[in-house]
Amino acid sequence: MKNNTISEAVPRRVLQDMFMAAVAAADSRQIIAAHLPPSPRGRTVVVGAGKAAAAMAQALEAHWSGPLSGVVVTRYGHRVPTRCIEVLEAAHPVPDEASARAAQRIRQAVSGLSAEDLVICLISGGGSALMVAPVPGLTLADKQAMNRALLKSGATIQEMNTVRKHLSTLKGGQLTALCRPAAVVSLLISDVPGDDPAVIASGPTVPDPTTCADACAIVEKYGLHGHEAAYAYLKQGHETPKPDDAIFSRSTLRMVATPQMSLEAAAAVARQHGITPLILGDSLEGEAREVALLMAGMARQVLRHGQPVQRPCVLLSGGETTVTVRGTGRGGRNAEFLLALAHALRGEPGVFALAGDTDGVDGTEDNAGAWVTPDTWLRAQQLGLKTADFLANNDGYGFFSALGDLLITGPTLTNVNDFRAIYIP
Repeated sequence: MKNNTISEAVPRRVLQDMFMAAVAAADSRQIIAAHLPPSPRGRTVVVGAGKAAAAMAQALEAHWSGPLSGVVVTRYGHRVPTRCIEVLEAAHPVPDEASARAAQRIRQAVSGLSAEDLVICLISGGGSALMVAPVPGLTLADKQAMNRALLKSGATIQEMNTVRKHLSTLKGGQLTALCRPAAVVSLLISDVPGDDPAVIASGPTVPDPTTCADACAIVEKYGLHGHEAAYAYLKQGHETPKPDDAIFSRSTLRMVATPQMSLEAAAAVARQHGITPLILGDSLEGEAREVALLMAGMARQVLRHGQPVQRPCVLLSGGETTVTVRGTGRGGRNAEFLLALAHALRGEPGVFALAGDTDGVDGTEDNAGAWVTPDTWLRAQQLGLKTADFLANNDGYGFFSALGDLLITGPTLTNVNDFRAIYIP
């Protein structure tokens, strides 16, 4: 469709093509080979955690010439076949007993290594919950309760992972310490704003610049003092390894996929369809409904004044918004964003939108995201669905399910955060 005008394309199909191009740009099978280190004189042990961990392990096996062993953990339903590397599954976003068992298996896999051995760590988003190792004095139930509280609080991913790192014996660089004296190469798929490796999966193999004092301040900011055991431990000041720690002298990082790469892939698809892409940023943060208000205003500016870009165009963005949960409804960040966008646009003619999590799962539901079309508002009114009521109950999933506008892809086996596209023909 390189020479077609936008009027000849079906808007939903064009938007879905962009989304799938963004996902494909982070496909381990296509990208991991270029980032592999040379084989060591000794053993090669592979460990990892995240929504993409199993797919990364499979891709590594396909391109590695020597012997391998190891274990990775991924989310339930994200397993793929591997020959040498064991694949475990656990819960996300709240850890379960399988998450604790996975952490123990990873500890065992990196024990007793020599200076001639190599550890390849496969790290992607979701790893923080999938590999849980509570500090002494804390139980799995304590970690689960704190995780749930953080998820509902409206805290950013950076804030959540600051707390998680200081309640773990693996996160915040502590996995690297367990691998000594072996060399460590970490291959990362970024799902965080700014691609900070210390935040991805709570940075198990990288130095932690945050402190226990920072974690305590976050607990206080969001009023999470009721979790006494966790808060008491944070106040004791047991620190994670810092950037000047000698344990990182044989540790290197390689970023294999990022949100920006995926946005650029989507932009290329837009150009093929005769659409002008405008990438607004790969690390947009804030409350999902507030980001939606901003995006609705930009869409109207395009419609009325041809600014900041002329039609036909698509406004692309990535990053991770937050949702402060006050209701009892269903849905993740993307459903909340789109529900607020539909509420703000109120049937504005000529605006189509798609938002989805590139891992194929928006929050804990079975959808990646959803759609907004120019007739979303009218169809909702005809069904007696009030956007304000669904927003008050944080029920984006229920709203778009009733309209038949959920975006369902199944697990994509990668994760470079949320993808948002607002298309104005």
